[in-house]
Amino acid sequence: MDKALQDKLRDKAEHTGDMKPISGRFALLALLVLLAVAVLVAIGGIIPRLHARKALAAETRTLAAPEVIALPPKAGVPVQDIVLPGNIYAYTDSPIYSRTDGYLEKWYFDIGAHVRKGQLLATVSTPEIDQQLLQSRADLTTSQTNAHLASLTADRYRDLLKDDAVSKQDTENFASQAASTGSAVNSAQANVQRLEKLQSFEHIYAPFDGIITARNVDIGQLITSGSNGGAASQLFHLAAVQMLRVYVAVPQAYGDAAKPGMVAGLTFNEYPGKSFPAKVVRSSGYIDPASRTLLVEVDYNNHADLLTPGAYTQVIFHLKSAVPTRTIPTSALMFRAEGLRVATVVNAMNGETVAKLVPIIPGDDDGKIIQIVSGLDGNSQVIQNPPDSVVDGEVVNVVNPQTSAAGPSGAK
Repeated sequence: MDKALQDKLRDKAEHTGDMKPISGRFALLALLVLLAVAVLVAIGGIIPRLHARKALAAETRTLAAPEVIALPPKAGVPVQDIVLPGNIYAYTDSPIYSRTDGYLEKWYFDIGAHVRKGQLLATVSTPEIDQQLLQSRADLTTSQTNAHLASLTADRYRDLLKDDAVSKQDTENFASQAASTGSAVNSAQANVQRLEKLQSFEHIYAPFDGIITARNVDIGQLITSGSNGGAASQLFHLAAVQMLRVYVAVPQAYGDAAKPGMVAGLTFNEYPGKSFPAKVVRSSGYIDPASRTLLVEVDYNNHADLLTPGAYTQVIFHLKSAVPTRTIPTSALMFRAEGLRVATVVNAMNGETVAKLVPIIPGDDDGKIIQIVSGLDGNSQVIQNPPDSVVDGEVVNVVNPQTSAAGPSGAK
């Protein structure tokens, strides 16, 4: 090998020996590059799989969510009608008795007759009272005669005493006798007045305007007043029917709304489709602890004489709601162990629509629509016919009721 070739090989060997440290750093750098490439390749394969898996889970969850129809509750009416049973009574209802003993001589009105205050209803014959009155008048005359004589004698003795013609003791005795006979006159006169009053009771008069609802005696029947300890004889029964009282037991929940002056309506089966206007006039102011009801009196002006006491009626009260209410179908109610609930829909933080069970306070219920006193507002979205299995926080799929053909899945 010539010298030129050897020099060339020597230079190449020297150059190669100088690069050995640089070759180690290059290898490390290459390894890092390869690892980065491998990581990027791995990430590029995993991330799409994770997105696909998440999308599949979301789609599966959406498809598994029950379809529901959610609608806002309707506003309750400001005035509601409640119908309660009532009993009709005469405004004034009184039995008519005799205040004296005797025999019924004559009666002038029978049942159903309308009488005015002060009209004569019957006459009672009282021969014993008549004889006692004659005797008492005779006793009064005797007492007056004796009193007159005693008074004259006492005056005469007072004049003689001035001349010392009689003793002072005799004068005082005659003065005392005159005073006692005067008291006897007053007693006899009071007895006459008593018997005259009893004799006036022979005539039975109507104490007020009304209708005769019962006549319990006939001519010749013995009449007893009960003054001697026996049972009194009821002659007539009189009822004032120009104004009627209707008593209604109002439940405690509506007691505060049934105020005096409120208008009510009376309905009867014998008058279909007709309501008789009446007015609340008073209440007992006391809740019956047995029935939890308030006794309310409703008065009806019976000037047309259409209604009769003792009848049964249904009273319609037009009550104003004390608080604003909402109404929902009864099918939206859920009966849970913790109490009555209504399922509503709300938006979760992740954007999903979930069910939320809210407690409510119910009001009136007519079987189809129930009044909600508390728990819902106008912005609530109430699930109609919620599935029995729905729980708080469960994802639901809200559908349009107009485009849903089969209705919500899992409907009751």
